Amino acid sequence: MAEKSEVVTTNPEQVAAIEKSLRMIADIIKQKGREILNEFPITPPQFVALQWLHEYGDMTIGELSNKMYLACSTTTDLIDRMEKNELVERVKDTNDRRVVRIQLLDKGRTIIQEVIQQRQVYLQHVLDDFSGENVDFLEQSLSQLFDEMKRDAETWKSF
Repeated sequence: MAEKSEVVTTNPEQVAAIEKSLRMIADIIKQKGREILNEFPITPPQFVALQWLHEYGDMTIGELSNKMYLACSTTTDLIDRMEKNELVERVKDTNDRRVVRIQLLDKGRTIIQEVIQQRQVYLQHVLDDFSGENVDFLEQSLSQLFDEMKRDAETWKSF
């Protein structure tokens, strides 16, 4: 692994191959996730909303809209249906009663946990043919890639 101060020139063909692999892996995970979602009474966009709420906690409609790259009106409709199905609820912010936050309910939390658990079972099955060393390397490499991308995204936000 390269030291932080060491400048490494990555081969453009390698970059293209890595990008394609990541894109294809994401597509397979999304497809597998949709197959798993067929067992649950929610749509893929509802699942994405539940994931954001599960990962980051309560959010306003505007915050959730930004995360999902949807118009606020679309997110409002989505939340209306999810609230009707008792997956989420609207609650007044404790610091500012004018602000309404979307809160994940137990039913929504259970669905997220079950879907994620089934995804992990699928991934475990795929990784069964990997050596322990390769799994460790994959985990470390993906973690480093994620950290770098997160740092880069924060840098771009400041411009």
